[in-house]
Amino acid sequence: MRAIVVREFGGPEVMKIEEVPPPSVGPGQILIRPRAIGVNPVDTYIRSGTYARKPNLPYTPHADIAGIVDRVGAGVTWVQPGDRVYAYMVDGGGAELARADEWQVQRLPDRATFQQGAAMGVPYGTAWRALFLKARSRPGETVLVHGASGGVGTAAVQLARAHGMRVIGTAGTDDGVRLVREQGAHEALNHREADYLTKLPGLTGGRGADVILEMLANVNLDRDLDVLAPHGRVMVIGNRGRVEIDPRKMMGKDGTIIGMTLFNTTREEFQEIHAGLVAGLENATLNPVIGKEFPLEQAPQAHVAVMEPGAFGKIVLIP
Repeated sequence: MRAIVVREFGGPEVMKIEEVPPPSVGPGQILIRPRAIGVNPVDTYIRSGTYARKPNLPYTPHADIAGIVDRVGAGVTWVQPGDRVYAYMVDGGGAELARADEWQVQRLPDRATFQQGAAMGVPYGTAWRALFLKARSRPGETVLVHGASGGVGTAAVQLARAHGMRVIGTAGTDDGVRLVREQGAHEALNHREADYLTKLPGLTGGRGADVILEMLANVNLDRDLDVLAPHGRVMVIGNRGRVEIDPRKMMGKDGTIIGMTLFNTTREEFQEIHAGLVAGLENATLNPVIGKEFPLEQAPQAHVAVMEPGAFGKIVLIP
């Protein structure tokens, strides 16, 4: 079978398509033929060797897939060959066949496309964990979503609206701002404008944001503290460098900065997260936005695109 293979850490060019043996399937495992493969910023960090977790070389990248069950191992009875599923945190998802443990797999509702299924694992899983398991967001609170036009951002906007929160999202282009509004944000700001955060007090009755989802902490974190509401929480989801902050901005508000990574999610948390996500797909409160599709052979171009400014929905590979 064909698979993306990385034999050394480095730039996008280290990813090559090779012929490799298909994976076997053991007890409690499911073999999936991907129809769509999610591309996430974390995939580029891992490929470059700069991420805290480094796989053993050589490896096949990408952890989010959606497709058709090909085979099931002993003990797996709730899905069978031919079923539509999505899977997350998979080892070696960037291939024509991928193996997952049973706990990593969910049924894909008929109304959702395979491309949308490939958007569920990292983007929607991250947004759910950040909003509900870490920040403990509640209906009626105001949520500021930085980078709300990207994969995690659009997921967060949809989830927050579905749970009764007031949502303010930011994007870096006019098309991105329009997309944020289309996903349900009450207000959308262009973060290319130098003074965009000064508008937040006027949008919140002077209170500020109860929860801030921060995708680029090295740029925004200190300014986030200026617009944080009393007892507010800043969730650091993404960061690309060091940053200096003034802790006094937090002290007077009893504010909290919380960091997270999806890799720390327990299996029990995954069960809770994806029970909610599948329900959202079924009842149409969640509708992943697909921005770009690339064939498997263009994985390097997809890795470049996912890191470019002006994110617009989810990027997927099509085997």
